[in-house]
Amino acid sequence: ESEGGLYVCMNTFLGFGREHIERHYRKTGQCVYLHLKRHVIEKVPGASGGALPKRRNAKLFLDLETNSDLNNDDFEYEDEAKLVIFPDHYEILLPNIEELPALVTIACDALLSAKSPYRKQDPDSWEEELQASKHAKTLVQLDNGVRIPPSGWKCSKCDLRENLWLNLTDGSVLCGKWFFDGSGGNGHAMEHYKETGYPLAVKLGTITPDGADVYSFDEEEPVLDPHIAKHLAHFGIDMLQMQVTENGLRDNDIKPRVSEWEVIQEAGVKLKPMYGPGYTGMKNLGNSCYLNAVMQAIFSIPEFQRAYVGNLPRIFDYSPLDPTQDFNTQMAKLGHGLLSGQYSKPPMKSELIEQVMKEEHKPQHNGISPRMFKAFISKGHPEFSSNRQQDAQEFFLHLINLVERNPVGSENPSDVFRFLVEERTQCCQSRKVRYTERVDYIMQLPVAMEAATNKDELIAYELKRREAEAARRPPPELVRAKIPFSACLQAFSEPNNVEDFWSSALQAKSAGVKTSRFASFPEYLVVQIKKFTFGLDWIPKKLDVSIDMPDFLDINHLRARGLQPGEEELPDIAPPIIIPDDPKGIYYFSPDSLLYFLVALDIDESSVMQLAEMGFPLEACRKAVYYTGNLGAEVAFNWIIAHMEEPDFAEPLVIPAFGEVASSGAAVFGAVGLDNQPPEEMVAIIISMGFQRNLAIQALKATNNNLERALEWIFSHPELEEESEPALDMMDMENNANANILAETGSEGPRIKDGSGRYELFGFISHMGTSTMSGHYVCHLKKEGRWVIYNDLRVCASERPPKDLGYIYFYHRIPS
Repeated sequence: ESEGGLYVCMNTFLGFGREHIERHYRKTGQCVYLHLKRHVIEKVPGASGGALPKRRNAKLFLDLETNSDLNNDDFEYEDEAKLVIFPDHYEILLPNIEELPALVTIACDALLSAKSPYRKQDPDSWEEELQASKHAKTLVQLDNGVRIPPSGWKCSKCDLRENLWLNLTDGSVLCGKWFFDGSGGNGHAMEHYKETGYPLAVKLGTITPDGADVYSFDEEEPVLDPHIAKHLAHFGIDMLQMQVTENGLRDNDIKPRVSEWEVIQEAGVKLKPMYGPGYTGMKNLGNSCYLNAVMQAIFSIPEFQRAYVGNLPRIFDYSPLDPTQDFNTQMAKLGHGLLSGQYSKPPMKSELIEQVMKEEHKPQHNGISPRMFKAFISKGHPEFSSNRQQDAQEFFLHLINLVERNPVGSENPSDVFRFLVEERTQCCQSRKVRYTERVDYIMQLPVAMEAATNKDELIAYELKRREAEAARRPPPELVRAKIPFSACLQAFSEPNNVEDFWSSALQAKSAGVKTSRFASFPEYLVVQIKKFTFGLDWIPKKLDVSIDMPDFLDINHLRARGLQPGEEELPDIAPPIIIPDDPKGIYYFSPDSLLYFLVALDIDESSVMQLAEMGFPLEACRKAVYYTGNLGAEVAFNWIIAHMEEPDFAEPLVIPAFGEVASSGAAVFGAVGLDNQPPEEMVAIIISMGFQRNLAIQALKATNNNLERALEWIFSHPELEEESEPALDMMDMENNANANILAETGSEGPRIKDGSGRYELFGFISHMGTSTMSGHYVCHLKKEGRWVIYNDLRVCASERPPKDLGYIYFYHRIPS
């Protein structure tokens, strides 16, 4: 933020505030800057009732853009531009063709006429003006007696109740097209147009007294219908009786779950706005509420506050020449905006009196707009860089991954989330076991639907819903399944079947079960309720449930115990390579023997489905889990991020020739290459966890390129971490944005902050809608003894926090 305007370096075209320009000059020696300053002429009431101009300086350069709406009728501008020559601060007013070289004049003109980078990065948010349809005036409507009810709609050609369109010629209600995220419909509305030629349709659920969403199949674009009220009245729809839908979201996000939206956002309750440090809202940039909710929760944690806001001066001092591309700078800036209180100030009394006198209410211009942060953190990511809604859990893991890769100071704030999971796999026939450990950051709880305590009410509701559907009546009031938290915890602790389990004790396939326990308890426990699943048709759906999440949680009984007396370990023998009788499946071809070989794979399908739910191609998910040795969805996710730009990313998994996999596939086949050189992909996975390259190579070589055992070897040899080569530290320094900070801290492996398993709830993120790819996110946090709701820019004291409807919960450890 700068009261003195924006200084743009004419060599690098980077912008700086007045308080940073001197440091940039001293650091780079660049001496020519374009100084931009905007003066706002604000209209204020005059004695005669007119508007008198009042001039004041505008905060032109806002790294943390406030949400002030200066683009309205209350303001006019005067822009001032001049060249400033350092170190004497010699100023040349622009335009000045006589004194300046032509090249400088051209550069200045290009800068002054350039479009905003935010508008460039977010083109979809600038809507084009709709044109009236050429069919609107002459549309013929059939007098067939069709009347459309106010709710309870269903596609006339299938069972879908979402994304429905009313044809304005014959009154047919049909589903729209299918979307990439599994939502949408079966395209029956388009098929109907091709059969009949009836051109216009209106989307049900978007009808309000102000208009509706109309689409012209013939013109192939959204259009305006100036006669929409008349056309709807033909089918018994009175526009004046229709209600406005909130947030401009699709009807399939709102209509089926009205109560969910109302309860989570605490609608109908007068909420008291909160102001000051830690009570700053964040502007929704267009389906960015998932980012807002996660970052509010992250910066409520003291470790993240200390790491970024507490180190803000050092981070800024050691930031690179282009701070827009530095993760730690962007995190520090965002954290300062949320915690400083500068962007969360109560209205002045004079403003309130003016509003009362004018009998109008203007929203307060508080909060920050995290455009630069979103642009950086989503750079190169196919989903987060879009304007589509995303999964908050997926974004949380993406953020943690970036925190791990960009250390700041001696404290890694993501340590507070990290814990070890012990997985016990048992052969059901031989009763022998294998214990392995993996790193995780989220406890994923399954929803135990079979344990619902209101089954009779659910059955009665389903019967009423079907009757209302058959009679085309409005659906009954929603009945939500009530699931005890203890049942979900029990489901988490129960053994799961391992598909295609190969027993090294029997040297054959057998039945196997896997049980997960906590090898360590984190400082902060993040619990995700697995509400999103796949239906029988493989379309993602959301389980609408209420779970009695406790304020105090004790999971000490889930502590791992390791190998117990009387248990016998499974032999460490890899599955054999066999010749297949059936050419189907995953195999590789050996040109030396001219034979196909089948590999006995053990791909963790649960991890595959977790990744698929994030929107990645199924084959890519299978390859990620396969190449990371079944170490879990988080490790496989890192593999996906590292390989998603490859041309064969989504191609089916095919094992290369035997000679090629002697080293790269050693961990999977149990084979040893000629030189036992660790595969680069495994080295990259270990490096992404925070270890150095030489240590990763040494661990893999010592464990015959077995990824799981390599991690165990590293944890059992902590003294080797201190023997890291200085040259590797220098390589890291060159590639790290905050190299000077990193140089002071050295490199350490993942640290585990183990302790008691007793926790207290301090926050939760809730989701409204039918899919992670749509809907809306809201965050509730407990601060200073009371709950606060963070709904994008709106920050208020919570009156009825919906703790039973959350999606992601945040617990902190209770000191023992």
